[in-house]
Amino acid sequence: MSAGDFQNLLAFRTSLRRFLHWSQTQARAVGLTPAQHQLLVAIKGHSGSQDPTISELAEYLLLRHHSVVELVDRAATAGVVARSRDAEDGRLTRVTLTPDGEARLSQLGPAHLDELRNLAPVLDHLVTDWVAHTGQRAAPGPANRRTGVPRGA
Repeated sequence: MSAGDFQNLLAFRTSLRRFLHWSQTQARAVGLTPAQHQLLVAIKGHSGSQDPTISELAEYLLLRHHSVVELVDRAATAGVVARSRDAEDGRLTRVTLTPDGEARLSQLGPAHLDELRNLAPVLDHLVTDWVAHTGQRAAPGPANRRTGVPRGA
């Protein structure tokens, strides 16, 4: 890898870290921890016909099952999520947003989309530079097929 490749990697990682820092600050401003904000996004973004299970949330958040149980416990205490037993399989716990969780998430959503729109040109430029430099087509990374989240990110 060339020095330019490492400069692009640094620019990419710096952009991601800036976005995450900004996002964490925004979450705290509405009374959520960054982890709670991620939990709310995972619940709201779940595409299933039912509310997500603890296991599904663990997969989205790249956390262990017991860590998500603790996160859901704290979020339920804060009043932003509620849990219920699955109607067909009582062993499963499903998690939903409360009206307060919905309200806080709706406060954060538009600004996050705007910030992602600002980040997109930076990422496009980095990929374009990489493709031009290497002469290769950009290949998809090792993403999790179900969530689209890069592994190890």
